[in-house]
Amino acid sequence: MLTRLSLRLRIFLFFCLLAAGGLAITLIALWLGLRRADPADMTSAFVFSGLLISFGLLGLVAGVWLLFDDNVAKPIERLSAQLRARAHAGVNTDLDLQAARYLGDLAPAAASLAERLATTALSTAEAVAAETAHLASEKERLTALLSEIPVAMLLAGPNHQIVLYDAQAAEVLAQIAHPRLNASLFDYLERKPLLDAYEKLGKTGMDVYCTLASVDGRQTYTARMKPLGDAPGYMLIFEDSVARIPPEAARPLVYDFDLLDTPGDEAFENRALSQLCFVVFDTETTGLLPHKDEIVQIGAVRVVKGRIVEGERLDTLVNPGIPIPPASTKVHKVSDRMVQDAPDIAQAGRMFHHFARDAVIVAHNAPFDMAFLRRHAKRMEVTWDHPILDTVLLSAVLFGASETHTLDALCERLGVEIPETLRHTALGDAVATAEALVRMLPMLAARGMQTFGDVIAETRKHGRLLEDLN
Repeated sequence: MLTRLSLRLRIFLFFCLLAAGGLAITLIALWLGLRRADPADMTSAFVFSGLLISFGLLGLVAGVWLLFDDNVAKPIERLSAQLRARAHAGVNTDLDLQAARYLGDLAPAAASLAERLATTALSTAEAVAAETAHLASEKERLTALLSEIPVAMLLAGPNHQIVLYDAQAAEVLAQIAHPRLNASLFDYLERKPLLDAYEKLGKTGMDVYCTLASVDGRQTYTARMKPLGDAPGYMLIFEDSVARIPPEAARPLVYDFDLLDTPGDEAFENRALSQLCFVVFDTETTGLLPHKDEIVQIGAVRVVKGRIVEGERLDTLVNPGIPIPPASTKVHKVSDRMVQDAPDIAQAGRMFHHFARDAVIVAHNAPFDMAFLRRHAKRMEVTWDHPILDTVLLSAVLFGASETHTLDALCERLGVEIPETLRHTALGDAVATAEALVRMLPMLAARGMQTFGDVIAETRKHGRLLEDLN
């Protein structure tokens, strides 16, 4: 019946209910007070009536507020979040019209507009699809061509951060540490020889031959530093490093030319979300107690410039040093036999620490996973001082604290599919969390949160959620 009434009429009825209820409570309280009245002393009767009116009105207002919250405020909040998800995250799930059934024509009108915009976007996407396919084909050809060249090559920006690397360069970097887009070359190569060569390149504008050494001092490379013409940065060719890559092996060409224009170092709080590098990770453990249980698997992916970098993944089993309970193995499928030759937490932790260097660490319920890592920080000989972002809190900011914020619920809202075989694996959950993050970043920007500091300020308002989870 109520669904047939207009939104304005329903709101008017809310306030009529307040007025009628308030009048009824007042009359009933006065009548009851009159019955208790003593002609010799009217004070107690008036006090009694006043208390009844006060508590009655409080109860009435609370009840009407709950009705208004459930039937108007929450549906509007949910509808707004769903519209932002469709507009900025490319989500195509249907709007929840049943939850917004008391909002009059607002929900159907929003659904109609969303459908019209989706149709327009589809036609635009079809027009772009042909060119996108052409570019993808050209990229495949370029990747194959560069992979056939028997030298390792990478591009770096003027701040010596990696902008592009080919398959051979990935093999060279992997001898030192995991190759990472947007990582500083100083994470891999000694600083002074590289800076000396770059200074000479700036003075002469000509190719510079140099000898570079790895940061661990175990390897040296004969390299050539080549200018990029009018573009900032340089090309670095390891001329005596030939990677032996089987023909059937993956030959990645990992790049993001926008990194050539990345601004200099700036406090994380002031950096734009679009300029940040994120490392999204997840762990599987022997149990749910960070103070006594241990990690058995770490999975992580990197997100640069708002996109997941294919090929830059960390997936390692960890020997926990204690038996894995059968109940835990049943969840994540990691057994004692699988981890017997795996690195311990000290080695695996150092590996992940390097993988996440100069990045924002992201996790779903981050305090849980970080507690395991921080407990072993001394053994790892590292400091976990990275900025942290929690997708539980991002979900609360975008979809409202009253919603469910499990990883499954978040992925369902954002149209992210988690294959059943990958659920409750560290890498599978990390990839799902990263895909959710990538879809939430433009939604945050649409809400006016442009910098990392803006987002942190909003997530702090929902810190209680993490306390309840942990």
